[in-house]
Amino acid sequence: MTDLADLSSNRPGGARTARRVKGLAGTLAAPPDKSVSHRALIFSALAAGESRITGLLESDDVLATARAVAALGAEVSRDGSGAWRVSGAPWTSPAAPLDLGNSGTGVRLLMGAAARFDLEAVFTGDASLSSRPMARVLDPLSQMGVRSESADGGRLPARLFGSSRLKPIEYTPPVASAQVKSAILLAGLGAEGETIVREPHATRAHTETMAPLYGAHLTVERDGASAVARVRGGAPLTAFDLEVPGDPSSAAFATAAALICADSAITLSGVMTNPARFGLYVTLQEMGADLTLSPAGARAGEALVDITVKSSVLKGVDVPPDRAPSMIDEYPILSVIAAFAEGRTVMRGLAELRAKESDRLAASAALLQANGVTIELGEDTLVVEGCGPDGPPGGGLVQTHHDHRLAMSGLVMGLGARAPVTVDDVAMIATSYPGFFDDFAALGAVFEAG
Repeated sequence: MTDLADLSSNRPGGARTARRVKGLAGTLAAPPDKSVSHRALIFSALAAGESRITGLLESDDVLATARAVAALGAEVSRDGSGAWRVSGAPWTSPAAPLDLGNSGTGVRLLMGAAARFDLEAVFTGDASLSSRPMARVLDPLSQMGVRSESADGGRLPARLFGSSRLKPIEYTPPVASAQVKSAILLAGLGAEGETIVREPHATRAHTETMAPLYGAHLTVERDGASAVARVRGGAPLTAFDLEVPGDPSSAAFATAAALICADSAITLSGVMTNPARFGLYVTLQEMGADLTLSPAGARAGEALVDITVKSSVLKGVDVPPDRAPSMIDEYPILSVIAAFAEGRTVMRGLAELRAKESDRLAASAALLQANGVTIELGEDTLVVEGCGPDGPPGGGLVQTHHDHRLAMSGLVMGLGARAPVTVDDVAMIATSYPGFFDDFAALGAVFEAG
């Protein structure tokens, strides 16, 4: 197993302050997609033979998944930046607890993937991850024949007892969650029959796209906003060489900065356009954003575009609740963008934000209020009164609550606000976007320490 300690060292930490800038310019390769990176490691670790992954996101979350699949029995090695080799093997009980840090995707998907083996594994994480609900995965796995023990009604640490004789189930998740769906489908790879997951509102489908590349018998039927995924257990998985596409969620921060900073024009290359991940960009076009999308091929079965973004005069919009699954991670940065629009932006269907790394709904509202933006907060709604192109007053301190997306959203706000904006800590940005500071410096933005 490659020593990953050096990859996680020397990450920026502490408070940072962002000041108003003009004229952001340049071209960036979109950061590698985090969701695809997790799944590439897991499928490769389950498959017979050696898989090569290029463009893997080397964030703290993904590195935690790499360490976990190695501890479960796969051979994992790194050839260079983003270039990895993974040789799969039957998974066995790890010698120590699997620490997934802050990664909800990593821990939930690994629980599902490990469920099909006769093993015992303990899953742990940091304080933020340990506060997040795991019963939404453990409960359906128990219906398949998996025993588990967990803390505080379904939270980490959790001990999982897998089984090579899983029962197939038909399941409708009570919340729209790609992590829950994927965990069940991964377990279904080893079930004795067909496992079915029904989604009233389809979530991101990276697991469904990737599984057949490795030989899984998995199909998807779509009917409007809903989807039904079916996987038949028992098919042997085989190695596959995969290139990771660009992450639309991480690309959203540079997109936002270019929209709100005067005289800016940037291009983000290789952005994945999976419909279940592209809701923010649809919303931005409705707001009047100057976005030019140019087809740029495909990677890992996912279509790509290059996006050119220019400073724009934006208007407030009503974001429909059925769009939430396709942009659930982008609401913090959308709320910042909305603060620079003319008029009200109304966002509905946001209850799932309260079960993220922090209560992202309340924290996003607090970020805006700390910087002079008028908002209305409901149980699953957020209304932002736009301040217009000149931006909000700014001058606030953003409490990030150890949430990477709040930290990046606060820094982006400071690039366009009338007074500097400070975030209390930036260390957790490395969980999803380790190149954030280098990329923004290349565009012309500098964040001051302290």
